[in-house]
Amino acid sequence: MGIYINRGSVGFQDYTNGEYVDKTGMIAFVNSTINTPEKLMCVTRPRRFGKSAAAQMLNAYYDCSSDSRQLFERFEVAKAPTFEQHLNKYPTIFIDVTGFTTKFKGRADIVEMMQKIVIEDIADSYPDIKVRETDDLMDVLLRIVMATGEKFVMIIDEWDAICREAEDMPQLMDNYVNLLRRLFKSNDTPRVFALVYMTGILPIKRYGTQSALNDFREYSMTNPRQLAPYFGFTPEEVKVLCERHGMDYEMMKGWYDGYSFGPDTPSVFNPNSVMAACHAGMFDNYWGKTSAFETLQKYIDLNLTGVQDTLEQILRGEHPKVSVLRFNFDLSFIGTDVELFTLFIHLGYLTYNLEDQTVAIPNKEIGMEIVEALRGSKTHEKLAAMVKTSDRLMKATLAKDEATVAAIVEQLHDSEAGPDFYNNEQALRSVLKLGYISAIDDYVSIQELPSGKGYADLALIPRYGGKRPAVVVELKWNRKADTAIEQIKQRNYPEAVSRFTDNILLVGISYNERTKKHRCRIE
Repeated sequence: MGIYINRGSVGFQDYTNGEYVDKTGMIAFVNSTINTPEKLMCVTRPRRFGKSAAAQMLNAYYDCSSDSRQLFERFEVAKAPTFEQHLNKYPTIFIDVTGFTTKFKGRADIVEMMQKIVIEDIADSYPDIKVRETDDLMDVLLRIVMATGEKFVMIIDEWDAICREAEDMPQLMDNYVNLLRRLFKSNDTPRVFALVYMTGILPIKRYGTQSALNDFREYSMTNPRQLAPYFGFTPEEVKVLCERHGMDYEMMKGWYDGYSFGPDTPSVFNPNSVMAACHAGMFDNYWGKTSAFETLQKYIDLNLTGVQDTLEQILRGEHPKVSVLRFNFDLSFIGTDVELFTLFIHLGYLTYNLEDQTVAIPNKEIGMEIVEALRGSKTHEKLAAMVKTSDRLMKATLAKDEATVAAIVEQLHDSEAGPDFYNNEQALRSVLKLGYISAIDDYVSIQELPSGKGYADLALIPRYGGKRPAVVVELKWNRKADTAIEQIKQRNYPEAVSRFTDNILLVGISYNERTKKHRCRIE
């Protein structure tokens, strides 16, 4: 057993000793790629989305120095036809690149040191193989394969750590990508490797119009392919967890759901946040307590043309189109709004609809992060002011300050609706959505809430089990605000939110097309 080769199954055992959601089914798919043209896999997803757990799982399964049958036989993979065929059958190399970027932080020779250390560890495990002074890692692996006839499984966790953490050292990144090319874009690659599985946040770096490693099959947040159900927790898995921990599934969904990968996997939850909520017994912004917020603030404050307009669309609840093909995944230069929003998809701040190529905020946890970043933005002053105006509107609504609510809605209507659309009811609804964007901190926002007798224009459901009142908002055009309140009651809109709380504010907002005056009633 070595440090980098044949490490054993302890890493995965630690995950299964806790409350493990069975994701071993993905092993069956990975098995189907072994010794095929699809055996080079790069699987990228955001931080805290289970990348390392999957890598440790694969290492425990393939590592020939282990006997991990008992570890896996209680899980889904044991039912797969290929379970026995590949179980503990391969010498397995596991490299966590973040370990090297941490150990040799700031040094320009990280790649050289990484290669040297891994070679030494592998050589110790094969003392009969003579390693020459001029050998690189690929030479050493090829010599071993030629002597033993056994191909390797190689697992690289956080493959892009160098690209992310040394973005101001282009020569270092070039050296690293060249090492990967030497290993995985060589005529000897099929002779040496039965399987290569790389994890990371960013897909493989491109140079110009060419991928640095175009033989890899990529599974990413823009197209996870067959691995979509393993990119997070599915609704079925979350329902089981909610029942076990006495958590409200709909609240869990509002907080952490929203990543969609097409009709076959329309809903995926952030796994780390779901588990944190279950173990804490309360809903909170767990993802934001990582370094994610600093990253978001850094990129959101880039002064790029088009960013403010697209962010405003997203905050309004619209789904703007984004072309994800124009980003070369080079963090040293984000030059366009398209590149920025593509990066946000891969970092998990936005979800991407592959069918219509649009983006949206996936869930309320992420929405809180985006609103907070905009609240303190020095680049997007208009959006920062809009968030602060929304803060005032929310405060006035909860205080039942009808005059202030009417004045703020009128101000927003004047500033946001163009003259051609000012007297358009849909435009006022859009203004209302924007007006309550900061409510995302404490509320789940539902537009056109169904009640069985119609649809309320806007409902704000409190996140924290009724500590705050729910808010039901209804608009009326050229009629009194009292009429809006009566419609809310007649159509039983409060019943739709009563299961969350019996403390409900009814808000009626009216607009007079002739006078352009707004009125508000709150009950």
